[in-house]
Amino acid sequence: MIYLDNNATTPIDPAVAEKMSWFLKEHFGNPSSLYPIGRDVRDMVTEAREIIAKALGASRTEIIFTGSGTESDNFAIRGILDANPGKNEFVTTAVEHPAVIETANYLEKKGIKVIYIPVDEYGRIDLDILKKSLNDKTALISIMHANNELGTLQPIEAVTKIAKEKGVLVHTDAVQSFGKIKFHVDDLGVDLLSISAHKIYGPKGIGALYIRKGTKISPLIYGGHQERLLRAGTENTIGIVGFGEAVKIFNAKGDKDKKHIEKLAEKLKQGIDERIPKIKFNGHPKKRIKGTLNYSFIGLEAEAVLLALATKEIYVSTGSACSEDSEETSHVLSAIGLKPEIARSSVRISLGRFNTKEDVAAVLNVLPPIVEKLRNITAMEI
Repeated sequence: MIYLDNNATTPIDPAVAEKMSWFLKEHFGNPSSLYPIGRDVRDMVTEAREIIAKALGASRTEIIFTGSGTESDNFAIRGILDANPGKNEFVTTAVEHPAVIETANYLEKKGIKVIYIPVDEYGRIDLDILKKSLNDKTALISIMHANNELGTLQPIEAVTKIAKEKGVLVHTDAVQSFGKIKFHVDDLGVDLLSISAHKIYGPKGIGALYIRKGTKISPLIYGGHQERLLRAGTENTIGIVGFGEAVKIFNAKGDKDKKHIEKLAEKLKQGIDERIPKIKFNGHPKKRIKGTLNYSFIGLEAEAVLLALATKEIYVSTGSACSEDSEETSHVLSAIGLKPEIARSSVRISLGRFNTKEDVAAVLNVLPPIVEKLRNITAMEI
C-alpha cells in the first residue's frame, strides 16, 4: 500500500500507539479526582498540555483540549461572537475548511453579517480588500494558515497586523500547517489557533484550541470545571496523552521530516510535470506546504484517476476529506477561478513522514499510463 492522503489523516506513529497502549492499560483514573490515581492522570494531561504549548510558543493555560480541529474552529468562532454581542460582523475567506464555511452559514442565519475575502489564482487573500472590510462592528477574522486542498499558506502575520490596527481579533485554522512547519503564535500574532492530533501522526478524536490570555470567549460546553470552565466534561485522557506524544516527536524531528517530505514532493512534482501532458498545478508555487500537490488532469474526472490508482493500492484524494462524499465542485478550486470541468479533474496528493522514495518511483511508474489510458477511453466515448 502507498498512502498519499496525509492531509486527510496520518497513520499513527508507532511510538504514539505504544504510549497510548501503555496508558490505557496502566491509567484509568479521572483527572478531576483528588486521590493518587486521579492526580497521576492529571499530571500526564498537564505534561501533554505543556508539550503542545511549548511547540506553539504559548503558555499551557492558553491551550484548551477539544474533540477535533472542527470543534476547535466552531469553538473559536461561535465563542467570540457570543462573547461580543455588540459586534455582529465576521470576516473569513472563500477557501476555508468546511468547519469554518458551515459555521459562517450558521452565523448568517442568526443575523450575523459574514464577509468573504476573495483569493487570487493561487488561493492567497487580497489584503487590501481585507483592510477595507473591517470596522468597529467586526468581531473576528478567521483565515486558515495553510489550505487543506492546495497547501497554499496565507499571510497571517500581515492579517494580524491589519487586524490590530482596527482592534479586531484573529483566529487561524492551523490544522494543516501544525506538524508540517514550525511557528509560534506570537510570530503569527493570532488570538486563537486550531490544531488537531490526527494530522500529525496522533490519534483521532482529539484537538486543541489556543486562546491568547485575556481573550474574552464564551464556553463551548457547560457543566463542569474542566478546561478552565470553557469545555465541561471528563477529558479524553488517552487522546490527550497520544496528542502530547505526537507533538513531542514533532518537536524532536519536525525539521528532519520537513526536509524528507519536501525532497520527495519535489521529485514527484518534477516527474509528473515531465511525464504527463495537459495538466495544471493548483496552489502557490512557493508559499505553500510543499508536501501537498494538487493537479488537474485536463479532460478527466478525478474520481476515475483516484479509483484507477486505488486498484494499484495507491491512495490519493479529490480534496477535503470532510466533503469527499459531496458531488459539488470544490469551493476552493472554484474560488481560485477554475472552470467546473477543470476543478472536477483535480486530484490531491499529500505526502507524509512514512512515505519513501520507492513510493514516489511507484507512483511515477503507474500514474502516467493510467492518465493516458483514461484519456483514450474518454476520447473513444466522445
